[in-house]
Amino acid sequence: MTVDWNDVSAFADTLVPQDEYPSASQAGVVDRLRADAEGLNRALWSSLLGPGMSCLTDEIAVRGAEGLVPDLLAGRTTVPWTVDSALFVETMTRLCAEQYYGARDAPGWAMVGYRAGPRRGPDLLGPGPAPLRTRRLADATDRYDAVVVGSGAGGGVAASVLTRAGLRVLLLERGEALSSEQVGNDHLRNFRISRYGHNVPPYLGDGGVRVVVDPDGTERVEPPWGPGYGALPYTLGGGTRLYQGMAWRLTPEDFHLATTHGVPDGSSLSDWPLTYADLEPFYTRAEQEIGVSGDGTAHHNQGARSAGYPMPPLPDNTEAQMLRRGAERLGLTTGPVPMLINSVPRSGRGRCVQCGECVGFACPSDAKNGPYNTVLPDAVGAGCHLVTGARALEVRSDAAGRVTGVLVVDEATGERRTVSAAHVVLACAAVETARLLLASRSDAHPDGLGNHSDQVGRHLQGHVYVGGFGLFDDPVIDGPGPNVRIATCDYVNRLPGAIGGGVLANEVLKLPIAHWSGALPPETPRWGLAGKHAMRDLYRRTSHVFGPVQEIPVPDLRVTLDHRHVDRHGMPVARLAGRQHPLTLVAAGLQSERALEWLDASGACRVWSTGPVWDGVSAGQHQAGTCRMGNDPATSVTDPFGRVHGHDNLWVMDGSVHVTNGGFNPVLTILALAYRSAEHLAAR
Repeated sequence: MTVDWNDVSAFADTLVPQDEYPSASQAGVVDRLRADAEGLNRALWSSLLGPGMSCLTDEIAVRGAEGLVPDLLAGRTTVPWTVDSALFVETMTRLCAEQYYGARDAPGWAMVGYRAGPRRGPDLLGPGPAPLRTRRLADATDRYDAVVVGSGAGGGVAASVLTRAGLRVLLLERGEALSSEQVGNDHLRNFRISRYGHNVPPYLGDGGVRVVVDPDGTERVEPPWGPGYGALPYTLGGGTRLYQGMAWRLTPEDFHLATTHGVPDGSSLSDWPLTYADLEPFYTRAEQEIGVSGDGTAHHNQGARSAGYPMPPLPDNTEAQMLRRGAERLGLTTGPVPMLINSVPRSGRGRCVQCGECVGFACPSDAKNGPYNTVLPDAVGAGCHLVTGARALEVRSDAAGRVTGVLVVDEATGERRTVSAAHVVLACAAVETARLLLASRSDAHPDGLGNHSDQVGRHLQGHVYVGGFGLFDDPVIDGPGPNVRIATCDYVNRLPGAIGGGVLANEVLKLPIAHWSGALPPETPRWGLAGKHAMRDLYRRTSHVFGPVQEIPVPDLRVTLDHRHVDRHGMPVARLAGRQHPLTLVAAGLQSERALEWLDASGACRVWSTGPVWDGVSAGQHQAGTCRMGNDPATSVTDPFGRVHGHDNLWVMDGSVHVTNGGFNPVLTILALAYRSAEHLAAR
């Protein structure tokens, strides 16, 4: 591929021209484009951008540059083009914007008023906690009382509870224990914006592909950073290392939606086999031991509490004040968002330093809370063996079907060994837990463990997210993170015309490239001086209110194995398929209208929605439901304590067991259920 990079520079400067801030080429954008053209974007330059640049040169030679970009976007060309001219311009515009607004300390940051660094100190006294001691697979012993697979929210709590109960516990984590510096803060390579991969494994191809089937039946082979893959971080702490940290409880009504509404045709809506009252003590325990900041009296559409939050909410901000006034005009109740983030120094770790990089990144002050930095250190100190870089390939069972241990591979050396266990606890998140059970086949269980009723992998859920944007006359975004400060729960299970509904809250502080990609008004120009000035003028004046919709479970939204594709360990990859229930889309539309109404009442000079709702698989960071709990083995995978039907020593302690996923971020429910299930296991 031969490209005239002088021509690329000239065109890039047309898309991002110079004003009081540098042009694209002056900002180093073209240098980074050239590096990516020889790396990750090689195929794109060979198939589209290289040929497009040749056509562009011919086009300019014949007709000149006047009015060029609008004509190319409209398909009005003077010379024959070998590629789609509009797609060429749109792609070049995106690539230039990604570097101008997404590269570290790019000029676009200063232009819009964004700053990434801490806004206050952590107020930490003392050196903080010591690093966790980790081991390699070769250091594990041959047998344990319990082997826990996965060190995220559920697995971390399970390992802690079981160790404190006196069991000999092995905790297996596929990834490594990464420092904040190792995770990094690349705005184009993280778990919310993954244009060029992730900032922790699976980076590129190391996690294996997944096959995703769209609602129209089209199959796509998705790499780990693809939008449909549903990747979760492979690192100590799992998703809790990089999550936003909203810590909501489900409401009492969430546990009996089928009784309340009936079972819609085509759905698998069902009541939980437990109640809010059963789980409330464990919600409280999770809030106290892991650490949540908030106001337990603020939201009236919540269940009764046995204790308040252990920390006050994060500081108020301008956007919350503005939205609070709008909510009062509508008669809505609001309150702070409960967060698994230290608002004050706690347990030897600092408070939130209000940096501009929260969700998708590790916390620079270690103020973001998960089991990995709260309860696991004590468990490891008490004897829990924490082995990193070790992936579970199969759960082993004997001729009678009793689980005997786990086949594990060292990711670095390739060493394989079977570790024996009296109990096995799976906490790999809904996609990988289901895949692992389905891959654990034997003569006694030819369809996989726990799958005697063809239930493993079914009822896959995530969260459809909807909402709106509001543009205000004056700035409403202050700058300090994480920015999310205010929410209303008034529509949760109280959205007229819908089953479910969800919480509505303001969004985490936007990265500039995220604002360019998804928060500009639909008709806003994306190139030229008008495009730059739109970013400059609208970034701090745009509020974003949105939230998750409680999805109606569907039996054919599911995870299966795709034996046509295997990962580097020879294991079949996950295949994700299915379509959202129509009533989920109804709720999404109604909830989006409520968000726009709230923004309008808050004084926005214009509002617009977040766009059309995807009706396919939504199992991303909030994946759940593939091993649902229940009392009937014919319609569920585990009992109410997460024990797999037919196996008295095999347990699931992650979001897989959720019967419904609620209208909230699910992590606090995962933590609470893990406490409950692990205590039940320990008592046996």
